Amino acid sequence: MSQRAAPGRADIVAILAAFGDRSPDSVPEQIGSLELTWLITSIEQTYQVTLEPTDEELAAMTTLSGAAQGFRDLLAGASHG
Repeated sequence: MSQRAAPGRADIVAILAAFGDRSPDSVPEQIGSLELTWLITSIEQTYQVTLEPTDEELAAMTTLSGAAQGFRDLLAGASHG
């Protein structure tokens, strides 16, 4: 079974736009704690994994680019299923 590619910046923007019922163009670079919680839950459901980011990893995911990198790293080490 092939593994799905980790979400990129555009994917993160799309998820946040849907969460805030707004256009992708209006999603800011900074990610709030509630948005980050939503992102983690959405990624867990989409990829059927449980993610347990450390406080340091969460702190690095407060921007769109940081979240994209963080999810790449977290998904690489996640147990699927």
